[in-house]
Amino acid sequence: MFQDRLAQDVAQIQDHFDLVLSTFDDLPVAHAMAHTTQGGKRLRGFLVLESARLHGVDLSRAIWPATGIEALHAYSLVHDDLPCMDDDALRRGKPTIHVKWDEATAVLAGDALQTLAFELCTRPEVGPAEVRADLALTLAQASGAQGMVLGQALDMAAETAGSPLNLEQITRLQAGKTGALFEWSACAGARLAQADPENLRQYARALGLAFQIADDILDIEGDAEKAGKRLQKDTEAGKATFVSLLGLDAAKARAQELVEQACSALDDYGPQAETLKDAARFVIARDS
Repeated sequence: MFQDRLAQDVAQIQDHFDLVLSTFDDLPVAHAMAHTTQGGKRLRGFLVLESARLHGVDLSRAIWPATGIEALHAYSLVHDDLPCMDDDALRRGKPTIHVKWDEATAVLAGDALQTLAFELCTRPEVGPAEVRADLALTLAQASGAQGMVLGQALDMAAETAGSPLNLEQITRLQAGKTGALFEWSACAGARLAQADPENLRQYARALGLAFQIADDILDIEGDAEKAGKRLQKDTEAGKATFVSLLGLDAAKARAQELVEQACSALDDYGPQAETLKDAARFVIARDS
């Protein structure tokens, strides 16, 4: 059921992306945006749609922030791949934007995707003004210098630090770089319904950390062709990861513990939350 629901949500988000981007001018920046919003696991958008279903929110409302968070995630990848950041030539098995076009187009495409994210979250179709304002405020907090950008800044600082990060420091780094957008996504359904998002917040915090540990494990054990990107970059750079700090077996055990915590956080929702629980199990079982 989970794989079917994920595939359904992925298709709906892609269709919505295609619809939104079809209104843009025929320019390289628009083509670059379309290029980078193709493919991917869409877990963040999936979390928006599934948490919305959990609260009885109609797809016609939830699809906008679901597509919005994927636009914001795409922007972060475009900028992360730039030569001044991680300098990657491959993303999702395709050339990165600065490789296929140029650096200026990559910067502009990332900028446009970031602003598009806020546009999509504040469209009238999303719901009452207070709901749209709440989504925009919390997305700004999750994606900016208190969230994802903070995590990226800490990651960059670690590259030139005199010693590798410890477990507490890398957990804080990843809570921003990866976890903040997962948390926003999982809480979006409750925010759309103007309900308490606390259980979903606890779920997402455990899921986000499990996701990152799984990424670190895949960086060691994964297949670059399946991952669609270069692997073992952190190892080559001598950067601390959950695997380097905990060891491979302990990292796998910690990821499993976090999945169990994530699932427990949803017990109050009963069987309706089973798809979200399956999503938590998926993040540590995936091969890309």
